[in-house]
Amino acid sequence: MAALRALFPSLTSGIAHFDGPGGTQTPQPVADAVARTLAGPLSNRGRATVSERNADDAVAAFRAAVADLTGGDPRGVVFGRSATQLAYDFARHLGRGWGPADEVVVTRLDHDSNVRPWVQAAGRAGATVRWIDFDPSTGELDLDSARAAITAATRLVAVTGASNLIGTRPPVRTLADIAHAAGALVWVDGVHLAAHALVDVEALGADFFVCSPYKFLGPHCAALVADPRLLESIEIEKLAPSTDAVPERFEYGTLPYELMAGVTAAVDVLAALGGADAGLPRRERLGVSYAALHEHETRLLERLESGLRTHGDAVVLHARAAERTPTQTITFRDRSTADAAAFLTDRGVAVGSSDFYAYEAAIRLGLPDHAGLRMGIAPYTTEAEVDRLLAGIRDFLTS
Repeated sequence: MAALRALFPSLTSGIAHFDGPGGTQTPQPVADAVARTLAGPLSNRGRATVSERNADDAVAAFRAAVADLTGGDPRGVVFGRSATQLAYDFARHLGRGWGPADEVVVTRLDHDSNVRPWVQAAGRAGATVRWIDFDPSTGELDLDSARAAITAATRLVAVTGASNLIGTRPPVRTLADIAHAAGALVWVDGVHLAAHALVDVEALGADFFVCSPYKFLGPHCAALVADPRLLESIEIEKLAPSTDAVPERFEYGTLPYELMAGVTAAVDVLAALGGADAGLPRRERLGVSYAALHEHETRLLERLESGLRTHGDAVVLHARAAERTPTQTITFRDRSTADAAAFLTDRGVAVGSSDFYAYEAAIRLGLPDHAGLRMGIAPYTTEAEVDRLLAGIRDFLTS
């Protein structure tokens, strides 16, 4: 842990960061990769000069790194500015073929970036939107609701890999099997999932999988992973002289090579966390790292939740699903979560009070003021920091 934390210059601030679900801190190797790429030599992509090769190599390395992280094909890795931007882009692409006889399915568990783009695209096409519910008492997705929502008219099912608000990991493969049997495509928002579990897009049943590297130690950007053959089948609007090749034709304009280099460095940092033999393939090293990360995060989450439960009904824990990430959102019986966040922030503990764009989920949970106090465990989180958080909540409740 000491060696890992030494990679993060920001941790010298003394702040205990439980805001990882909104974005992790950045290790020095990632910052170095960004700076080194920017400092160049750097030009537009090509192979004629060293500056062109640097740009071209940064793109190829990015695609390979994301493919290793997700079990995907490098030829199907699309760079995006954010998961929201990618969802809007592909809602526009895919929605071109929808009509009044079609249906789109979304869930009440998702971040709004995996809800609103599809709802709005369906509205433009005159298509019907159907909803999959979840049980607020358990946090579990309602499979009966899913089976009722997905029909032969369904064109796309959008579902989260893990809720960014309460951590629930729904049975994506089960949903995907139902969707595929109906002839629908499956879009998985893996932004919160990829930070805590080694993803296999094929095993998950995802036709499209989106993740955001800044949730797992990287820079602020996103990536989409899909079968190259599926991408080739999608008609898009683009500039006349731009390439028809995938995945490049989905990446409008000149790419930020420095961010792509940062993503590659972040995946390499993750691959080293478990201490696996550096000679092993990166995908195997990532498997070792994520197993170690799961053990670490599970132990600290148990410590956190055990401490929270000592307050009885004064603190309500909303993350309850059997399968979930190390993320907990709480409310108080008679206190404001906004006041709690301010109290903790003043004491050097970084948390937030919000719906964190899980708009429908916050409504379904009935969160007071549409907000909860969210706490997330990251690779660099320590037992001492968990104890600081618990002490801060105790002091808040008695203040």
